Amino acid sequence: MADFSSLPLGALSISHSLEEDESSASAELDYDPSLNEHSDLEHSGSDKPEEACGVFGIFAPGVEVSKLTYFGLFALQHRGQESAGIATFDGDTVHLHKDMGLVTQVFDEDILGGLLGSISVGHTRYSTTGSSRVANAQPVLVKTRLGQLALAHNGNLVNTVELRDQLIADQWSLETTIDSEGIACAIAHQVQSGKDWLESAISACQQCEGAFSLVVGTPQGIMGIRDPHGIRPLVIGILPKENAEDEGPVHYVLSSETCGLDIIGAEYLRDVEPGELVWITQDGLASFYWSTQPERKLCIFEMIYFARPDSQMRGASLYSYRTRIGHYLARESPVEADIVIAVPDSGIPAAIGFSQVSGIPYVEGLIKNRYVGRTFIQPTQKMREMGIRMKLNPLRDVLEGKRVIIVDDSIVRGTTSRKIVKALRDAGATEVHMRISSPPVTHPCFYGIDTDSQDHLIAATKSVAQIAEQIGVDSLYYLSWQGMLDATHESSENFCSACFTGKYPIAIPEPLKRSKLMLEESAIA
Repeated sequence: MADFSSLPLGALSISHSLEEDESSASAELDYDPSLNEHSDLEHSGSDKPEEACGVFGIFAPGVEVSKLTYFGLFALQHRGQESAGIATFDGDTVHLHKDMGLVTQVFDEDILGGLLGSISVGHTRYSTTGSSRVANAQPVLVKTRLGQLALAHNGNLVNTVELRDQLIADQWSLETTIDSEGIACAIAHQVQSGKDWLESAISACQQCEGAFSLVVGTPQGIMGIRDPHGIRPLVIGILPKENAEDEGPVHYVLSSETCGLDIIGAEYLRDVEPGELVWITQDGLASFYWSTQPERKLCIFEMIYFARPDSQMRGASLYSYRTRIGHYLARESPVEADIVIAVPDSGIPAAIGFSQVSGIPYVEGLIKNRYVGRTFIQPTQKMREMGIRMKLNPLRDVLEGKRVIIVDDSIVRGTTSRKIVKALRDAGATEVHMRISSPPVTHPCFYGIDTDSQDHLIAATKSVAQIAEQIGVDSLYYLSWQGMLDATHESSENFCSACFTGKYPIAIPEPLKRSKLMLEESAIA
């Protein structure tokens, strides 16, 4: 295997071919786990739940797909802003580039020009482990006797420790507990045992428990895979051919969301279903249901917050759903006020819906600086005392003397909400009524959302009245659990809402449960 140890940590870019590996393929793969290990660099906490990542892939024989993949990842940037990567397959040669930063920072024309091939796997990542470095960026690249595989993963396994222990027992030299690494190595191990790509992927997925939507690239084709509950989204699109007379294979696209298809002109075909594997090769798209008991449990937060509002789920845009939950919120929590405003951008559709039902005009009261990313330049204490506002700035002439309803999608810790309320009052609002378009978040997520342990979730330790007092509002109301689910126009059984109820659809191992569910543990004790 190529020696990556000399590559700078600022970026990782390689090209590697199967011919270079023929002499080294064996039962024990030469795998470098340092490509995926965690670092000590802590990310700053947010007052919102954070998505784990976005995945993307293209199979388009005869087309250079690196730029198309770049734009697909650009459309999925909201799902992860810490790192990005693309792997392309040019026959048996794999080209990989990944680095820290936004998609526009990681790639340029020269880099994309070097990513040759007609098969691609792309990834944009948010760290769910509190650490972030290029070594953790995806796609994960692993060698096998059939060539290399590149894997991009959205979600989180709950049996990472058990999977890792099994791989170590199978003579794999692993140094991390990253679940994406484990999935890739589990597939590769099955290949080394003599199975083909399809059999290997199915066998490996049957060892995995938790949430995973995967795009797996090989020299032969790409796979799109969802866990049996379909907790994280994954869709299939068809990319129109430049030459209508081209009788070659259909060009397919895999993406976490439909917005990744729209940006490159691909047409939505369908979702990858829970427990399904789609295998896309020169022979076309083949479907295999590798789980005997699929049960759809899409994360409801994808509907409320994570996915882009212009993405389609179940035949309608998420903007439509978010407007509907604003309707429900207005009916459940009427209040006299002069204006409705939103916490931009995620609170805007629900605020518009609230205004439509209540008859109270919707206006812009907070202006968002959309060019603010993560910064390690910390404001001074005096700047904090002056109320430095890097992301949101209130409009005094809109707010002064007004009774304000402010709509947001969620409250996790309450720190940001408190600062926003203070800013509204400083701008002259006479009353501030906060409305939240989801129920109180009382339990942590184990399926790919970065939430704090339970003792850090404000709704797990305080009543609604106590939260209202802490953040400084005149009134506070959360959307009911039933209203949230009724607005989907589907059965509540089709969604995971464990962060609101504590009812996890996939069993959580006790050690992992104890690491986050502190309050339940103390209550039991």
